[in-house]
Amino acid sequence: MQKKRIRQRELRHKRLRKKINGTNKRPRLCVYRSLKNLSVQLIDDIDGKTILSLSTFDKDLKNSISSGGNIKAAVLLGKLLAEKAKEKGVTEVTFDRGGRCFHGRIKAFADSARKTGLVF
Repeated sequence: MQKKRIRQRELRHKRLRKKINGTNKRPRLCVYRSLKNLSVQLIDDIDGKTILSLSTFDKDLKNSISSGGNIKAAVLLGKLLAEKAKEKGVTEVTFDRGGRCFHGRIKAFADSARKTGLVF
């Protein structure tokens, strides 16, 4: 049962990646969710480069959160990502949820990034 769920998520992600592509002006915001942490990247698929990478492991967040696997951590990560993306000159992104459902931590992260100024 567990392998079937993982396979279904991978198929959803492949199907999404056919449509979603990051450029230099509008990079792909890729979200990876594990049980205990969240990781996000801004990726330029044309050049094959990562513009910005953040995680709940980072020193900026680690001190202010008790656990990286909850909604509070996702909200703080969204704010921090939007602020650092603005510093790099990125205001618009395409959102890649990694084949996961848009609820819970993924939704909290996205809403927080939108409130702080990212457009997607």
